[in-house]
Amino acid sequence: MSTPLPLPRLDGAAVAVAPPGDGAGHWAGAPSAVPDGDGGYVLAYRLRAPLTEGRGLAVVLARSADGVAVAPVAEVTKDRFGAESLERPALVRTEQGRWRLYVSCATPDSKHWWIDVLEAATVEELPTAPRRTVLPGDDRHAVKDPVVVREGGLWHLWASVHPLELPGHEDRMTTEHYTSPDGLAWSHAGTALRPRPDRWDARGVRVSAVFRVDGRWAATYDGRATAAENWEERTGLARGGTGAPGEFTADGDGPVAASPHGAGGLRYLSVVAAPGGGWRLFYEVTRADGAHELRTELLVAPVPVAGTV
Repeated sequence: MSTPLPLPRLDGAAVAVAPPGDGAGHWAGAPSAVPDGDGGYVLAYRLRAPLTEGRGLAVVLARSADGVAVAPVAEVTKDRFGAESLERPALVRTEQGRWRLYVSCATPDSKHWWIDVLEAATVEELPTAPRRTVLPGDDRHAVKDPVVVREGGLWHLWASVHPLELPGHEDRMTTEHYTSPDGLAWSHAGTALRPRPDRWDARGVRVSAVFRVDGRWAATYDGRATAAENWEERTGLARGGTGAPGEFTADGDGPVAASPHGAGGLRYLSVVAAPGGGWRLFYEVTRADGAHELRTELLVAPVPVAGTV
């Protein structure tokens, strides 16, 4: 029997972080979670308010003993980067025990995004750590929403890349794959996942989690069919190979997880090995009033997990 995949079920999921307000445009989500080494979790997640309040306000760093009760310990604001908005971060613990936070930053008055990294000895020290640009993008491409995995002595990063050459169409996206010997100097390794014409994911695809089950790599991704579905992506499944992670092929004819509310937004899945086996999932989901909340659920079936996601 094959091992169950770590896909959201929604039934029994708990709200880990509520949005900063009610109604559309208020979001808590875009999580990145890692084990803390003591049976709990460390999370980074983004808070957003409507345009009049500043879009992506901050990335919050938090600890949780059980994955459900989340206690903020630090915050990184958009002003720290001179950014107009912040989007999904990636939180990583290095083999030396240090912490890195990769942050998606929006260039003011443009559709451009870039990725910076902060590194510190503790999570609490990340907000004051020196920042370094690791993926700058360019005048034709925005780059954001990193997912980072270390495997076989090599660092892998998947980012959503948005072409900027057509005004009004900057929401289009592919997922690009990068590799690095140290997680700081990155080389483009190719396109990891592309939209599929005339399908539910025709407008854009964004890898949200990368994991290995029964010896094969797989990924979840956020997909949308039209520009109107921007910010309300649903979660799909993609398959990879047995060697080093890299490219993926979208699986199935539709999303594998969606909200029952609004346009079905369920995105930015983060998958973590749970103590004692199984998976702890964190994801952003649309609730009935249009706001987005950060939910978590535990899949208890014992499963082998490889990589850091």
